[in-house]
Amino acid sequence: MNGSKVSMGRRGGRGERAMVPDASFSSYYGRPVIKEPSWQEPDIAGYLYLGGLAGASSAIALGAQLTRRPALERASKIGALAAIGAGMVGLLHDLGRPARFVNMLRVFKPTSPMNMGSWLLSAYGPAAGVSALTAATGRFRRIGGVATAGAAALGPLVASYTAALICDTAVPSWHEGFREMPFVFVGSAATAAGGLGMVAAPTHEAGPARRAALLGGALEVGAARLMERRMGDLIGKPYREGGSGQKMRIGEALTAVGAVCGATLGRRSRVAAVVSGAALLTSSALTRVAIFEAGVASAREPAHTVVPQRERLGARQ
Repeated sequence: MNGSKVSMGRRGGRGERAMVPDASFSSYYGRPVIKEPSWQEPDIAGYLYLGGLAGASSAIALGAQLTRRPALERASKIGALAAIGAGMVGLLHDLGRPARFVNMLRVFKPTSPMNMGSWLLSAYGPAAGVSALTAATGRFRRIGGVATAGAAALGPLVASYTAALICDTAVPSWHEGFREMPFVFVGSAATAAGGLGMVAAPTHEAGPARRAALLGGALEVGAARLMERRMGDLIGKPYREGGSGQKMRIGEALTAVGAVCGATLGRRSRVAAVVSGAALLTSSALTRVAIFEAGVASAREPAHTVVPQRERLGARQ
């Protein structure tokens, strides 16, 4: 029996003894069952983070504009443009040729998150650009106000569509998180944008940023923990162990510390506000990188693909 332990239990209630070892999972030569994502970590993990920062910053910018907080408004608008610009650089670099992005605009396919994302970015980018330029120059404020409203309306979609993008794959630790992942991404985006506002705006104007960070942090951590628990020990393992798991836990700790300190000490101390904001920006980046790395690790593990398939088949039978 090659050292294997023979099962002596009875099968099927017929009193028969098993004369072969219990079957255990394996794949051909231990090779992955699905192809590992071809996306590069610096480019796409960075884009996941920067897109969220941009989208949520546009929403905060509109609130700051309506409540007449000029420093927070200007910082959020310029931050949104800088973030989406840097994110697009990473996205286009990963695509290899900018023409590939343009080619995705040749069709309109609502069932494709990638295609919808391309159209979304094509509308959001110019709106965020006009909003930031008018805020920086102080000219054409009325046009800038309309652009700000447009960017704020599209901002939540920019912050969350990438969750649908990665969940619409065969990667187990991404696909199985399709229920909670959009909430994780939106919460993480609000945390980052709130952190940016706390760093860039004076304390007497940063109230909306502090509230966004506090609510976003609670949503991010709560949804992430719920997602891990629903995935179970096997599929959720990359979010708890290894490098990706370590980044998730550090990110959660920084989120909690940054949000609480920002909402309390950051209301009176400029130094505390800047430190808290920097912690929140870092925590959001760690969360996005951890999610990206967890998906790559899951694709490399054959059991993550086959075991859930067998469990679903057994449940139907």
